[in-house]
Amino acid sequence: MTLATIPNLPDFRAADTLTRHVAATMAFYHPRCVDASGGFYHFFKDDGSVYDATTRHLVSSTQYIFTYAMAYRHFGDADYLRQVRHGVDFLRSVHRNPDSGAYVWQLHWNADARHKTIIEDDNHCYGLAFVLLAYAHALMAGMADARAYLDQTFALMEVQFWEAEHGLYADQASADWRVRAPYRGQNVNMHACEAMLAAFQATGSVHFLHRAETLARNITLRQAALADALIWEHYHADWSPDWEYNRADPAHLFRPWGFLPGHFTIKSFRCESPPASAVG
Repeated sequence: MTLATIPNLPDFRAADTLTRHVAATMAFYHPRCVDASGGFYHFFKDDGSVYDATTRHLVSSTQYIFTYAMAYRHFGDADYLRQVRHGVDFLRSVHRNPDSGAYVWQLHWNADARHKTIIEDDNHCYGLAFVLLAYAHALMAGMADARAYLDQTFALMEVQFWEAEHGLYADQASADWRVRAPYRGQNVNMHACEAMLAAFQATGSVHFLHRAETLARNITLRQAALADALIWEHYHADWSPDWEYNRADPAHLFRPWGFLPGHFTIKSFRCESPPASAVG
């Protein structure tokens, strides 16, 4: 049996099929995901009810901004743009530490007291990659002040995580930035590459495109050469492969052991192709 012979199967190559699917997905989340006290709810049952109203994860907080920004650009609903601003406000006022520039990885949000309790305060470059992505898409949705936030985030990544000698980003640091964990990962660099492409698309600044190329080249060519031309996930501080990392925890949410076939593909679906004049 082929896809063509399955009865009543939607045409997933048709733009209107995909548009209807996206609209239906947005209808599930909006507006029930919006927490008027700040940010968005992250945990839902199949019936749409919220089963955890307090836990907020940096990746999910930023992904809501990305989603609403994309939805606004495609559907033009002004309420979607309001939620972009709502999400950015929570990112700036709750996740972000104005003294260190860091963004809290995970927290509990007390809506009544408008107070956060930090669950994990280590700094993750993975999280900053999603922060950069969120600001880039907020800027593309028309939120002009996101440009300054985007540049600020790139500068923070540059100071705290960029390892020029390797041409890649480190992964994790302590809350005060003083201790950098020895773990190095491909995943953070893949998402940083994705964010750099979006930053270029939003700003036209070619240095973001050049950084994306550096990341892609070093992971898919240099590092892959150490793993039979495949993309291994986990590395030591000198970027030699750590073949045993999380072998006993293959279901780890962010760092599972083994090859991840989905990471073998270029994550270009969130960014339009750059103009030919910008490449080179």
